[in-house]
Amino acid sequence: YIEYAEPNAIFSISAIPNDPQFINLYGLNNSGQTGGTFNADIDAPQAWDISTGTNTIIAVVDTGLDYNHVDIQANVWSNTAEIANNGIDDDGNGYIDDVRGWDFVNNDNDPMDDNDHGTHVSGTIAAVGNNGRGVTGVNWSARVMPLKFMSATGAGSTIDGIAAIDYAVANGARVINASWGSSFSSTALSDAITAASNAGVLFVAAAGNNGTDNDATPNFPSNYNISNIISVAATNFNDTLAAF
Repeated sequence: YIEYAEPNAIFSISAIPNDPQFINLYGLNNSGQTGGTFNADIDAPQAWDISTGTNTIIAVVDTGLDYNHVDIQANVWSNTAEIANNGIDDDGNGYIDDVRGWDFVNNDNDPMDDNDHGTHVSGTIAAVGNNGRGVTGVNWSARVMPLKFMSATGAGSTIDGIAAIDYAVANGARVINASWGSSFSSTALSDAITAASNAGVLFVAAAGNNGTDNDATPNFPSNYNISNIISVAATNFNDTLAAF
C-alpha cells in the first residue's frame, strides 16, 4: 500500500549576493555574461549554498590594503590584544600599535595600500558579501590581515616578505596569500613557508605571469616543494590561460 517513503526535504533559493557588480565576476559565476564560456568559474553560488564563509584570518602579504574602502573595511582584521596609538607594544609581539597589521616597507603600523594591488587581491578574497555595494569576495566574512612588504612600485625584498610571513603565523593567520613571485629561489623564504606549514597555515602563491610551464621555468615561492603551498594560475572567461 506504500509505494515509497522519503524525507520531506526543504529547498531554498541559491545564495546570490545583492552586490551590484557581482554580475561581472565571471570567475565566481560564469553564465557567459561577459562573452565567455558558461560555467567556466569556481561555482561560488553552489559553495555559498553550503557556507558564505567564516571569520578565518587571511593574511594578504602584498602592497598593503585600503582598509577604509567601503566594501572591505568591515572585514579588516583587528589585533584586539593591542591598544591603538598608545605607543606601547601591548601584546609583546615586537610591533607597537599594530592594530591592523604592519607595513614592513616603512616599518610602521600603517599598511595603507599605495599601489592598489593588495586591495584588489583582498577584495577578491573577502570583499563584504551581500551588502548591496561593489563586489563580493569568495569569503563574505573573512578577516583580512594586511601585511605590506611591497612599495608603490609593486616590488619588495625577500627579508621583508619573510618578516611578513612570520608575523602572519605568529598572529593567528590560517591562510597566507602571496600574489607575487620571482625566478630567485631563497632558502630563507622556503624555510619561512615551511615553518608556516608546520604551524598548520595554508600558503596560496601565484604561479606567475610569464605564461610558461613552471616545471621547466620555476617561479618562487609557488614552486617550492612544501606541502602547504597551493599554486594558482590565472584563467580568462573561457577557462584558458589568461593573456597576461
